[in-house]
Amino acid sequence: MGLREERAVAIPTREGGLVLEGIYVAGAGDPDGDAGAVIAPPHPLYGGSMDSPVVAEIAHACARAGLATLRFNWRGVGASAGTPSGDARHADLDYAAALEHLAATVPGTLSVCGYSFGAAAALRSAALSPRVRHAILVAPPPSLLGAADLAAVRRALVITGEEDGIAPPELLRALVAGAPDALLEVVPEADHFFGSGLAGIGNAVRRFLRP
Repeated sequence: MGLREERAVAIPTREGGLVLEGIYVAGAGDPDGDAGAVIAPPHPLYGGSMDSPVVAEIAHACARAGLATLRFNWRGVGASAGTPSGDARHADLDYAAALEHLAATVPGTLSVCGYSFGAAAALRSAALSPRVRHAILVAPPPSLLGAADLAAVRRALVITGEEDGIAPPELLRALVAGAPDALLEVVPEADHFFGSGLAGIGNAVRRFLRP
C-alpha cells in the first residue's frame, strides 16, 4: 500500500491562541469507516519533535495498515505556539487537542501512540474517548506508566529495545503481564534511541494492526 500525501495542519487547543503544529496523512479506509492514529513525540526539553525517526516510523507503519495518522509537535517545539514544557499536565493537554482534532476528522476507531515521554502521554489520554481501541507505546519509561491505564486499553502494544536502559524490557514485561490484552515486542540490539532497529518497530506495529 502506497503512502498518501502528508499535509501540514494547525491543531487548536483549549488554551486560547495556543495552536500546535501537526502533519496529517489520510487513511485508506476500511469497512467500518476510516480509523486513525495520533502519534506523540518524545520529551520536548530533550529535542523531542514529530521529525523523530521513531515517530515517523510509527506513523508510516500505521499508514501502511490503512489508518489516517496525525503526528504533532508539543507546545514550544517547531512551529507550535507556547513555551516548551516537560510538565505531564501540559503534555496531556497537547495530546488531548491532537486526539480531539483527529476524532473530528475521521469517523472510525482511534489508536493512541507515542515514543518515550510521548508514549506515557498517549496511554494517559486513552481514556478520553470511547473510540480508542489500541495503544502503541514505543520505549515508554516504566516509571511513567500506570498499570491500571495499561490494563484499561482494549489492546496495547509495547515496543522496546533489547539494550534500552530507560525502558528496560524486564520492567516492561512485568507491567505487560498485568494487562491481559497487552503485548510486548523487544527489538534485538536496539537501545532507547533506535539508531538501529527502526524496521523492527514498523514490523511490530503492522503485525499488531493486521486484521
